[in-house]
Amino acid sequence: MTRSMYSYSKSILERVSFDPKLFCKELEKAIKILLPYEIDQLRDWLIQFTEEKPELRQCLIYIN
Repeated sequence: MTRSMYSYSKSILERVSFDPKLFCKELEKAIKILLPYEIDQLRDWLIQFTEEKPELRQCLIYIN
């Protein structure tokens, strides 16, 4: 079974979460390739994920 683009994008974002600038760049890429319902899922995940990492909250502007 192939891995969904949503899961792949999420794993990339988790790996680059140490750098807010890189995180925003990867988030922009993910938004370009994901389907609308996947973007909704990613938005929900991001809100939870960034609760523990407030420095990444600025990147939410790309998804709203």
